[in-house]
Amino acid sequence: MANHLMGITIDCADPARLASFWSALLDMAVTGEHDDDAGWATVGSRLDDRPRLTFQHVPEPKTAKVRIHLDIQADDIGTAREQVERLGGRWSGERHDYDEGVVMIMRDPEGNEFCLVQYYS
Repeated sequence: MANHLMGITIDCADPARLASFWSALLDMAVTGEHDDDAGWATVGSRLDDRPRLTFQHVPEPKTAKVRIHLDIQADDIGTAREQVERLGGRWSGERHDYDEGVVMIMRDPEGNEFCLVQYYS
């Protein structure tokens, strides 16, 4: 039996807001997989070829850097940064340039860190 990654769950204050942000950024639909519970929102489906993102309401605020984050590959990192900011996210101010590409550390609307990555080839 083979195991595979089918989804990632993110704790947050506003599941609908984060689902909307990530849906637009990744061009994936917000699905109704948790319509019966306002404390949840999902982008994608467990039946998709990409892992789904599920957002779970929690009462406590984010207080520290997350220990796991998403890496989002972009064709043009400048355009991707503008899109993140237009959607309500922000750049952390941290950028790393490597021989193979560039990484910008971003934050979603609730401050969860993720990386935009552009490979040069």
